[in-house]
Amino acid sequence: MSFSLRRAVATVGITQTIGYAGSTYLPASLAKPMAQAVGVPESMVFLTFSGALLLQAVIGPRLGRLVDAQGGRAPLSAASALFALGLTLLAMAHRPWQLVVGWAVVGLAMGSGLYDIAFAGLVGWFGAEARRGITGVTLIAGFASTIGWPLTAWLEHHVGWRGACLFWAAANGLIALPLHLSLPRGGIRPKPEAPTTAPDAPAKDSAEDRWRMALMAVAFAILGGIGSAISAHLPPLLMATGASAAAAVTAAALVGPSQVAARIAEFVLVRRIHPLISGRVAVSLFPIGAALLILVGGAAAAPFAILYGAGNGLFTIVRGTLPLALFGEAGYGRRLGLLNIPNRLTQAASPFLLSLLMARSANLALEVLAGGALIALSALLIMRRPAS
Repeated sequence: MSFSLRRAVATVGITQTIGYAGSTYLPASLAKPMAQAVGVPESMVFLTFSGALLLQAVIGPRLGRLVDAQGGRAPLSAASALFALGLTLLAMAHRPWQLVVGWAVVGLAMGSGLYDIAFAGLVGWFGAEARRGITGVTLIAGFASTIGWPLTAWLEHHVGWRGACLFWAAANGLIALPLHLSLPRGGIRPKPEAPTTAPDAPAKDSAEDRWRMALMAVAFAILGGIGSAISAHLPPLLMATGASAAAAVTAAALVGPSQVAARIAEFVLVRRIHPLISGRVAVSLFPIGAALLILVGGAAAAPFAILYGAGNGLFTIVRGTLPLALFGEAGYGRRLGLLNIPNRLTQAASPFLLSLLMARSANLALEVLAGGALIALSALLIMRRPAS
């Protein structure tokens, strides 16, 4: 790994950790006190969070084209500033409309600065070598849940939920923003002198490519929805199956190390295993963990968290590397943005929908999620690599 790639991986890995810990992992710890302070039902907080996730589907393809053309530095830097602003607005919210505005700004930040834009930036800077960079970034950012859930809960206990929001706002403004501004402008790979097509021209996909894209979109959408729902609800979900509060938090803290362990294994084998194989393995782990939790109850909280974490950790890499492996570098950001439109829609809806399912039965919620994972696994099993 070259020095420049190492630097980019370290920089983006740190900023992704801060970005995810201060956004995706906030509702699990702060939704209840936030709702009580603003005077709305807890489900309203998850609904506004879902709306924030929905914004990613709207801006994703356009930002992907921007990264293809100009590199990832500008959107990633803008995202850090938006995170700082949105989290500050949340800390100042006293009325429902202020809560909605705060989450909307955070949603714009998530769409501008989380994994998809970071992955597209790495591909623009390093081309095919970006697969190793993507894995490296996810190795570092895999600790976002391990850091985010306990630290946010500790902050909420000691300085309140508003103080917790301000802490993450400061982390984005004072740490992530300067790091993003240190990234290269544009792309650093040599570009062809006379490209045959315009940089933003859409790639011409064959019918077989479109079929692969459709199957990939199904798998991405389902796994994205599961990840979003679990990120927002994991400790309460484990407690609903019979785990104590302490056991639930301890089990949730295992998600990060499990993600990192799976990503280390993928990193070691990165040149030997096709991302499609990694994806199939990743998706199969969630139904196994869900079955254990349903059958055994809260005693299986830790095994469930480990299996979920390992699967989610692997699949996060697959989201970035499978399109690169199947379709190449050309138009990568645009293609990833299009692939992730249904993914963002399910990510937006799933935290709110899971809260409704959990109100009826934790086991029902797990059964629905496991059924979805089996559909995603079927899509990946049907998919075939190009003959070349």
